[in-house]
Amino acid sequence: MTSHGVPRSATREERTIEARQRELKEISEYQRLVEEVNTKVHAKESTPQLLQQTAELLRRNPEYYTVWNHRRRIYVHEFRDLEKQVSASELDEDRRVSQVLDIIQLDLQFLFPLLLKFPKCYWIWNHRLWLLQQATALLPVAQARPLWEEELGLVGKMLSRDSRNFHGWGYRRIVVQSLESLRLQGQSMSRQELEYTKKMIGINLSNFSAWHNRTKLILKILDEENATDDERQKMLDEELELIHQALFDPYDQSLWFYHQNLMCTFDLDLAAKSMAPHLSTEQRLSYIASERRYIEEVLEDAQDCKWPYQALIECTLLEAKMQQGLQEDGRTKILQWLTELKTLDPLRKGRWLDMERSLVKAAA
Repeated sequence: MTSHGVPRSATREERTIEARQRELKEISEYQRLVEEVNTKVHAKESTPQLLQQTAELLRRNPEYYTVWNHRRRIYVHEFRDLEKQVSASELDEDRRVSQVLDIIQLDLQFLFPLLLKFPKCYWIWNHRLWLLQQATALLPVAQARPLWEEELGLVGKMLSRDSRNFHGWGYRRIVVQSLESLRLQGQSMSRQELEYTKKMIGINLSNFSAWHNRTKLILKILDEENATDDERQKMLDEELELIHQALFDPYDQSLWFYHQNLMCTFDLDLAAKSMAPHLSTEQRLSYIASERRYIEEVLEDAQDCKWPYQALIECTLLEAKMQQGLQEDGRTKILQWLTELKTLDPLRKGRWLDMERSLVKAAA
């Protein structure tokens, strides 16, 4: 086959050569730029030209973390120079604030397309955080707080694009913590953030980060509001109801992890750090029995799913721990569930065999 008289294999070969030549040219330009930046940094330059060259490098390679350090060093030099001008009465304070704000806003704008292209690059998130921290340190609250509020909006949009972005969730927690701080004249946003996690879970039940964030927020809210034991138990009931509604998909690992976290409330060894630490023994046993019945119902329609079996084993062992001994009926059921797990979860077959042997040995 030919294309306009030229064999297609030859055309592909020419394109490959052209692509290779372009790649070599880009590599050469990149290496030259790296050398120029390093030379200027070694000479302790802090010029607009060097700042522009660091920007060009970071557009090509945002993982080059030392270049971020160079960029921050240049900004620190600029910030200090502005402060010196104020001290020397060469610049008034309002003008200094305006210039610092311009610097920070322009760099945040520079970072935005990089963040869209490389949303999981830690160094981009880290540099944005540094800029905002500089705003807190160098600007009045009236100028600094709106930057943090805009950042919360931005991270919300980023999480809408990728709701399970680990960096994004961690960054959101830092932004919220800053907005709550006394320095920014903030107040608790825990209730607002709890609603946000529910919204994100509604969009994607597999959002492990949202479930994890929810765990931390609930404990924070209960402490902030000095919740009574009844209020804590009510929160526990609401969370159990929420996870029950979510477990219509029993194959989702994230849901079982959250359920397991809630079950820690009924373990006396872990209860002190749970949302309802003062439940009575009778209440704990009642909850465990209720959860076991619920999981058995889930299992009826998901007998090929390993998670309900694991949850039933954990419930039964926790109940035995509370009652100071595993009854024969419970042991028999666990052995049956372990038989299923050895088939459904072959990667952890050794673990299930060890548990099986321990139970048999204990019964001997």
